[in-house]
Amino acid sequence: MIDTGPKLMPTTLIERLARHLAAGAGVDWSQRIDRAVGIIALMKTPDQKMSRAGDETHWRAMIDAALRQRAALPGTKDEPPMGAGTDEEGEAALPDDPSPSDDGGGWVQFQQEKQ
Repeated sequence: MIDTGPKLMPTTLIERLARHLAAGAGVDWSQRIDRAVGIIALMKTPDQKMSRAGDETHWRAMIDAALRQRAALPGTKDEPPMGAGTDEEGEAALPDDPSPSDDGGGWVQFQQEKQ
């Protein structure tokens, strides 16, 4: 038997999570997109065990790629863009090329802490 690698899902992570959140709630899955995006954004920073298990740079790049897919889902035509090209808060622009690079995350924008 030939191993063809992992099977990729035909729908986005956001859509799959939104459909899960809508199941049994009596609402259309598109009404749960913002909740799904929020949950995925929470996953962007790995915990200690996740960090030890794999490469944080790749993990963050995958989460960023998932968040950028928000623009292609229902409900974004008349609303201001939230996930396409920016982080969830719309504060930091995400790179067009989601692949990790050697710049150490130079595209990330940091805010000064208020004292």
